Amino acid sequence: MIANLIRWSIANRLLVLLATLMLTAWGVWSLSRTPLDAIPDLSDVQVIIRTTYPGQAPQIVENQITYPLTTTMLSVPGAKAVRGYSFFGDSFVYILFEDGTDLYWARSRVLEYLNQVQSRLPPQARTALGPDATGVGWVYEYALVDRSGKMDLSQLRALQDWFLKYELKSVPNVSEVASIGGMVRQYQIVLDPDRLRAYNIPHGEVIEAVQKANQEIGGSVLELGEAEYMVRASGYLSSLDDFRKIPLTSTDAGVSVRLGDVARIQIGPEMRRGIAELNGEGEVGGGVIVMRSGKNALETIAAVKYKLEKLKPGLPPGVEIIPTYDRSSLIKRAVKNLAEKLIEEFIVVALVCMIFLFHFRSAFVAIVSLPLGILVAFTVMIYQGVNANIMSLGGIAIAVGAMVDAAVVMIENAHKHIEAWNHQHPGGTLIGDAHCK
Repeated sequence: MIANLIRWSIANRLLVLLATLMLTAWGVWSLSRTPLDAIPDLSDVQVIIRTTYPGQAPQIVENQITYPLTTTMLSVPGAKAVRGYSFFGDSFVYILFEDGTDLYWARSRVLEYLNQVQSRLPPQARTALGPDATGVGWVYEYALVDRSGKMDLSQLRALQDWFLKYELKSVPNVSEVASIGGMVRQYQIVLDPDRLRAYNIPHGEVIEAVQKANQEIGGSVLELGEAEYMVRASGYLSSLDDFRKIPLTSTDAGVSVRLGDVARIQIGPEMRRGIAELNGEGEVGGGVIVMRSGKNALETIAAVKYKLEKLKPGLPPGVEIIPTYDRSSLIKRAVKNLAEKLIEEFIVVALVCMIFLFHFRSAFVAIVSLPLGILVAFTVMIYQGVNANIMSLGGIAIAVGAMVDAAVVMIENAHKHIEAWNHQHPGGTLIGDAHCK
């Protein structure tokens, strides 16, 4: 069969050249669309469920949140393992699926079962799915630093949460922008227990009063002078004085008791479980860019950098965005290393063929087989969903050696056969499948 294939190829050189050109074009197309990354993604297909249950101890979170979720998710189609972790005020449930499961199909199945178990969870619990990313999706990180010293940590965190985060989430292939460091500002009501006892106001009434005061009520329309005016009551709390004026009860003398009479209203930081610090210079705010699963890390990082450059003019004076982690440099070094090694192998193969065979066409055959084989490898990779990373590029570099050895051996074998034929037929000339004298 191999001999017939060789004879057919010799007899139809034009078709072989056309097929080679088509294969080369296909390989170049695949190479241009192969996702580039540095770290191979060997993680399982997983969906993460995070549930917040503020103020509750880990054992309560385990009994009321983690256990109902894990027992329900055991029956999700394709799930091979379910792992639950309970912390103070938080619950994390990891559903691992069988290899080959589509990530978004898995997320939709988890949502279906999550709706079934929602009624068994406490009303205060808030459940959400994690980002559609993997453990190696952390591709870029930056820090917000104010060199002028005019902005404190809460203002830097607000700048990250309400400006940069929303802008960066619009970048293609970005799954999540996680905010780290800084201080999250919040309205705080510090109750005075002595005043509450003096006015005989229970703690529950204060919570109920605050909830009822922070509402927007809509009415009907009022027609006046052939125009309609919408009627509504604006009750959103927007300042500290609005909180202080919330009515709680009234005394026997008819005096209204307000929230400011029994509590201290202030703006303060939310309780933190960690900090972000830069180069030993103090605390900073910042963000982490998480890429969607299976996307091109190099393109995503380039798009994030371009977006940050466009956002820099809109930052307050003195505020800088400092990159602290950038995987693109590692990706570029990996690709550069492969390109250098391939060029070195091209040169070595050409010199070996030229010195030992003293035949340019033979060297050209061995040299052409290298890039053609690599392009075929990238064509197979893109259809198998394998991205170009350190492991796959290293495998190609190793395989190139074996491929070159095979090409050199075949060329040398062909020269030996030609030499033997010339000894047997002195003065003869090879023409296709026949020979003449």
